[in-house]
Amino acid sequence: MKYRKFGKSGFEVSALGFGCMRFPKDSETGEVQEAEAIRMLRRAIDEGVNYVDTAYMYHGGESERIVGRALKDGYRDKVKLATKMPVPKVQEYADFDRLCNEQLEKLDDTHIDYYLLHGLNKDKWDRVRDLGVLDWAREAVNDGRIGALGFSFHGPYEGFEHIICDYDGWALAQIQYNYMNENVQAGTKGLELAASRDIPVVVMEPLLGGNLVDPPPAIQKLWDNAPVKRSAAEWALLWLWHKPEVSVVLSGMSSMSQVEENLAIADRSGVDILSNEELEIIAQVRDVYEQLRPIPCTGCRYCMPCPYGVDIPRNLRMYNTGYIYNKMPQQRGVYQRMKEGTRAEDCVQCRACEEFCPQEIQISEWMPCVHAELSKTGAF
Repeated sequence: MKYRKFGKSGFEVSALGFGCMRFPKDSETGEVQEAEAIRMLRRAIDEGVNYVDTAYMYHGGESERIVGRALKDGYRDKVKLATKMPVPKVQEYADFDRLCNEQLEKLDDTHIDYYLLHGLNKDKWDRVRDLGVLDWAREAVNDGRIGALGFSFHGPYEGFEHIICDYDGWALAQIQYNYMNENVQAGTKGLELAASRDIPVVVMEPLLGGNLVDPPPAIQKLWDNAPVKRSAAEWALLWLWHKPEVSVVLSGMSSMSQVEENLAIADRSGVDILSNEELEIIAQVRDVYEQLRPIPCTGCRYCMPCPYGVDIPRNLRMYNTGYIYNKMPQQRGVYQRMKEGTRAEDCVQCRACEEFCPQEIQISEWMPCVHAELSKTGAF
């Protein structure tokens, strides 16, 4: 296993971290195959993985319990354990203690090395900050329940910059990042901002939720013509490890074969490992993926806010993602879970957004198409 600097903490973190959101499930019951999940996690730790990431919400609240059992028999001493506070469940100051203590009980542990505020954006951060989360965190560090405070992020870059600069004690920042997301959410700007402040960056969604693993023919042709033969997953992971600002890459592995493959790739990782020619191939892959988008939306959000509450960029992104990566059934599931009033079906074709779209997208014409596709039943 290769190891990397974790900010200024002195901790040398494994290049590969184990994300505990996608444990294997029974195909009939949908329940986690706990014995296999524990076997996978312990196998990774035996091979040098020393960073384990879970959260209150994962697997319907069961991930922390399974992780706690997996880290028995001496495995807890071999890793740094990270979990996340469910920020939407915090309504008052007392909830900080209540939730953290509940998580410690589920983990069957007395200490969490890295405690993250889960899924922050600007508004969520401002709310828990004003409720006193920093005072609470200092108390929790002092009494030994947590080692340090970090956060995971989902939102526009401006929110990430606000959070990073609003508090100088962050132990880490966890961001969605991959070669398709350089300008999405925190993006490369966020990665470099955090690194410039010696804040370790933990990368999630390195394979874009698995979308980069099974490429369409036009993409596979580019990989096949590369001078070095690698799987699509290896190209994506090495692109991340090539960057010195990346501290650890989390993989949500759901089979032992994925564990073994990722361990092998991590052993071949390193900073500046890719040549300029190889980086250019990845750039070409990105360009071809972008050309596959049926709607030329860049996610700039100039169309927002919609006067009727529709989340325009998210609807367009889901439609594009379904087509680009041949993942429309999954996107239909996400669409059905969207908040009432924010879906494409709620567009009234007022065209107010189109005045501000730099790409001159006929949004009002696309929205019925988006709804028709994403609302199809029998998707799974």
